[in-house]
Amino acid sequence: MNVLFCCENPSTSQNEIRTIDDPTLLQDRVLKNLLKTEDRYTLPYPANFAGIQHEVTPQMRKIVAEWMMEVCEEQKCLDEVFSLAMNCMDRFLMCCAIRKNQLQLLGTVCMLVASKLRESRPLSADMLVYYTDNSIKKSQLSSWELLVLSKLKWDIAAVTPQDFLKHLLNRLPIQRLGFDYNMVLNHAKTLIALCAREFEFSRYHPSIIACSSIASALFGLGWTTKSGHATDALLQQLTEITNIEKDYVEECLHQIECMLKESAGYSEASKQSETSIRPDEFTPPPPAKNPEIQVLTPTDVHDIHF
Repeated sequence: MNVLFCCENPSTSQNEIRTIDDPTLLQDRVLKNLLKTEDRYTLPYPANFAGIQHEVTPQMRKIVAEWMMEVCEEQKCLDEVFSLAMNCMDRFLMCCAIRKNQLQLLGTVCMLVASKLRESRPLSADMLVYYTDNSIKKSQLSSWELLVLSKLKWDIAAVTPQDFLKHLLNRLPIQRLGFDYNMVLNHAKTLIALCAREFEFSRYHPSIIACSSIASALFGLGWTTKSGHATDALLQQLTEITNIEKDYVEECLHQIECMLKESAGYSEASKQSETSIRPDEFTPPPPAKNPEIQVLTPTDVHDIHF
């Protein structure tokens, strides 16, 4: 008989209440349920963004996503909050057309909904309005929250890539090969957050993004040297755990590598071809800046050497 293990983890901040990991939740039964459930929350392929949205573009979505990521990081939200918020946002955008000046409002509402589901203390409406530089009102948050929930049929408990990380890492010989478990975990979380910014990754199942992020993190930390195995060996282990076809993981891994190169400024061609947004077309959100807290966003990956 399984016993539910539940206690709180002492925190350095009074605003944070985190639970200690329950080993019971890392069993095969839970992993199988995650793999079975994730299909419901993945966008169909191909996701025709332009066919639904006539004013909003993927580049506008990315700008708002980066702002959302900064807000979640500054408020020390769980990593799953940002991924869940982007999942709700993408699913809403694929079923309901909005105006470009409503995109930040949608992102704010999705953060509010995601934090209510994943956090013990959700983000407050007043704080979210502050981060928008008072460009939206609390009444708009309330009405749009009901709109988003109704369009998503109140089905917001989506599976995120972070839900798979510990299941996968605990089944890999991470510590036996000399890797720092927490370092690999944090690198993978950073990659998942970067993937959530890009609409291109919304077509991949969360398990595929999790596998690819772990593989990318381990390759960057010297998997081939420490394990003595080729790249395919790690991908084979990950696909055997999840029963995912290796081609999907390889494709997603390639997309992550391209994203990292572009983010680091190595791909000049992609920079030249990137569509610019004129101020009269779209007004980016203000920086997520709290005068009492230094902003450290998941985009600060200077300590990660890929």
